[in-house]
Amino acid sequence: MSVLQTPEKGPVIHDWRPEDPAFWGRSGKQTARRNLWISIPALLLAFAVWMVWSTVIVRLNAIGFTFSTDQLFWLAALPGLSGATLRIFYSFMVPIFGGRRWTALSTASLLIPALWMGFAVQDPSTPYSVFVLIALLCGFGGGNFASSMSNISFFYPKSQQGTALGLNAGLGNLGVSVMQFSVPLVISFGVFGFMGGQPQVLADGSSLWLQNAGFIWVPFILAVTLIAWFGMNDLSSARASFSEQAVIFKRKHNWLMCWLYLATFGSFIGFSAAFPLLIKTSFPEVIALKFAFLGPLVGALVRPLGGWLADKLGGAKVTLWNFVLMIVMVFGVLHFLPEGGEGGSFYGFLGMFMLLFITTGVGNGSTFRMIPVIFRTLHEKAALGKKPEQREQALKNAGKESAAVLGFSSAMGAFGAFFIPKSFGSSMALTGGPEMAFYMFVGFYLSCIVVTWWWYARKGAATPC
Repeated sequence: MSVLQTPEKGPVIHDWRPEDPAFWGRSGKQTARRNLWISIPALLLAFAVWMVWSTVIVRLNAIGFTFSTDQLFWLAALPGLSGATLRIFYSFMVPIFGGRRWTALSTASLLIPALWMGFAVQDPSTPYSVFVLIALLCGFGGGNFASSMSNISFFYPKSQQGTALGLNAGLGNLGVSVMQFSVPLVISFGVFGFMGGQPQVLADGSSLWLQNAGFIWVPFILAVTLIAWFGMNDLSSARASFSEQAVIFKRKHNWLMCWLYLATFGSFIGFSAAFPLLIKTSFPEVIALKFAFLGPLVGALVRPLGGWLADKLGGAKVTLWNFVLMIVMVFGVLHFLPEGGEGGSFYGFLGMFMLLFITTGVGNGSTFRMIPVIFRTLHEKAALGKKPEQREQALKNAGKESAAVLGFSSAMGAFGAFFIPKSFGSSMALTGGPEMAFYMFVGFYLSCIVVTWWWYARKGAATPC
């Protein structure tokens, strides 16, 4: 296929100027939207596969496995560990391979853990080590977020990046809720007939098709892979080697934003992974899978709101007050937890946790809005008084650096998917309850308030945003 110069045709676009109003109105906006709306379902599937263990572990022992609570929390946590690690590498892939190519390939990679899980859960003799490996491979889905956000950031002008990234991430994050809502439904009957394997018979005589938790995503993964390959674009202006992008490791603001994003997205994805088992262990009488999807749902839906608010009010201001609210909600959750297995209120706990999920979603959007503004401001200051071509190059460098930081900070934030479930597991093992873990989170959020205020929100901050 020949390479064309127009943004309307061909897989590779050579002329891309989103900050040019005439270009944007003529053809840029349409092209950017098409790439965004293909990116969203690809990212949704990635999140679904990444977090699928949070639902599967609740039913594993019911179908014949005998894993301890700590082992189950490990299975919920391991995809977070591998996904976060992969994000470090994925965050640099789009400028090297191109957004279209990498989106298609990374989406196709989700077939490996989805299919393997479907076969493994059908055999009660499958060793725990195999489940550990499959859980680690589900991290492919976690890695996709870094490359997806980096890719979309190249398509939009600075003034619209908060909303565009919020939509990509927020609707993509819905994959967690979609998975936690749909898996309990699809495992209740033989969706694929004889092709899907035999059901598992539970102690009460009912049947379960737990393999459908993996198999159900396969046809969607195949379809979106093809759509991404034939419908998305690669931007030649976004090309950059790893060495060009590696300059972010020298940027102080890269590490500061990693810290803040670990508190917002890390909390969202970590709570999502731990929420079903946390409900089951804290309120054994409650059917956890009936409620678990609600938290990721509200957190994902409000993420675009966080980006929009940051566009209107300023990212630092929204982020600062959001951390204050996160602390308040954590104490609300603690208030409704049972003590020593007695007391507590499930619906109070659920309500406060929903509010906590909302704050994580708002913070996800606002912190990601801060990153492009910070790096554009830094490069604009450095280019003051220089020639027009140097200022233009400074803006291009700002775009490449902010894209790399978006990806890399998402990698650091994703470690929350490991640390939070593991913190709950360790807290329960040491104290019998999750309270110790929650107090640790409060201390972390306090440190984020200090960082946000000092570097970005206070009067006279060096880099307001």
